Amino acid sequence: MKQIIAIFLLLALNLMPSLVNAGAIDQAVQKIESQWAHIYYNVAKEQQEAAYKRLLAEVKALKSQHPDQAELIIQQAIIVASNADNIDAFSALGAVNQARELLIRAIRLDPNASGGAAFVTLGSLYYMVPGWPIAYGDTNKADALLKKALAINPNTIDANYFYGDFLAMQGKQKQAVSYFKRAMAIPVRKNQEFADSQLHKQAKLAIIENNQFVAAN
Repeated sequence: MKQIIAIFLLLALNLMPSLVNAGAIDQAVQKIESQWAHIYYNVAKEQQEAAYKRLLAEVKALKSQHPDQAELIIQQAIIVASNADNIDAFSALGAVNQARELLIRAIRLDPNASGGAAFVTLGSLYYMVPGWPIAYGDTNKADALLKKALAINPNTIDANYFYGDFLAMQGKQKQAVSYFKRAMAIPVRKNQEFADSQLHKQAKLAIIENNQFVAAN
């Protein structure tokens, strides 16, 4: 019995650093998400580029210690893609290409990281960016990636909202409304109350706009 207990304690001690490390990473990712939401929703447009650059520097510093942490790679991709709106067209094209490569790497490392967030973000890029020959926009790939995100975790506000937004852009307003309603029905996360509340507001507005479109047509 003593030998079994000793083995158990040894295993526990060996696992403890990784468990502590995982908790620290989770907290760091939550902080980055909160800072991103503050910049995206509250910071004036002309000040966003500098704010994103500061946040990106924080993420890169963490990544230097954890280079293969999919969650951090996803956050880097989101910041890079978000900042594309604040830079010139040529630089923006480079930014969305970089974001795509980062997300592909994150998926290879851990497709389930952050509840499938890489699939949500990559799918959104595929329907938002221009198609060939300018960029890589592809509605079929967007559809497949966003459905994959929903398959991994159907109970996330982001996955439901962005699939609804994708459907609306494809002229499928009735289907889009059903996903916006699903997004609205999912409770906000306590650790990301501000960001989730903002997306709830966007979903509510999208329901009104798409219902009005359906009624008018």
